[in-house]
Amino acid sequence: MAIKNVVVVGGSGNVGSAILDELVKAGYKVTAFSRQDSAATFPAEVVVKKVDYASVESLKAALQGQDAVVSAIATIAIGNQNPLIDAAVEVGVKRFIPSEFGVNTRLVEGTAIGKILQGKIKTVDYLDEKAKANPKFSWTGISSGLFFDWGLKYGSIGVNKGTKTAVIYDSGNELVQASNLSFIGKAVAAVLANEEKTANKYLDIGSPLFTQNRVLDIVEKETGEKWTVQQASTADEGKIGEEKLSKGDFSAFSNLLRERVFKDGAGLAEVRGNELLGLKEESLEDTIKTWLKS
Repeated sequence: MAIKNVVVVGGSGNVGSAILDELVKAGYKVTAFSRQDSAATFPAEVVVKKVDYASVESLKAALQGQDAVVSAIATIAIGNQNPLIDAAVEVGVKRFIPSEFGVNTRLVEGTAIGKILQGKIKTVDYLDEKAKANPKFSWTGISSGLFFDWGLKYGSIGVNKGTKTAVIYDSGNELVQASNLSFIGKAVAAVLANEEKTANKYLDIGSPLFTQNRVLDIVEKETGEKWTVQQASTADEGKIGEEKLSKGDFSAFSNLLRERVFKDGAGLAEVRGNELLGLKEESLEDTIKTWLKS
């Protein structure tokens, strides 16, 4: 039977709200889980249930009748996702999409950034164990790369429209995996609509992909001005990140992420999941134009 009833955990966050919106548009019956003390609000068509994320019994009661769980909550906010997974398995939920997105955590074991992402790595390992032991239960991991439209707004893409400046790492020609937030939501909806071919798989998706130099070309063309460019090194970012990490400073993540994705020869922009899910590419130019006008 097709997946119809879907729980979104963390549906008030940046990624979660985009996922929630796209699931509603796709016709799913959506329930948002919220912490007992949360003041988050949700669209009228979404059912809201307050839960205790540490209690399997609380989660089991709230998950009755649900076909799928999509977790988009920062694991630091709720701790381990395992109680949610355990409850989902026990009540017969068919599909679990963990709070991955961003970096493909299947590729970072043994790296500096992998040390920061251990919680996510272990969650997917745990899901895989549960799926092998429970044939009616399955999972799908989704890596979406950088959050592109969000990153333009908050600076993680490296361009600042207020100061008309750009930071270019290395040559600036490396193709980078990225996704607009709504594209991530569409990918989640497509995973649930293609239940069999996405079961127990980790998918790389992304659109629009970009190079730093292409983004710079577009912003200069659209504004009719030359922007000030600061050249930077991913090797330096890596050193800063590792030094921070050695002191227990997890803001190292941003430095290590820049090293990972912008480095010449990184080769991390192969997004085979797009075709599998039948996702329509999004326009780099249109996304940048929308940001410049906002």
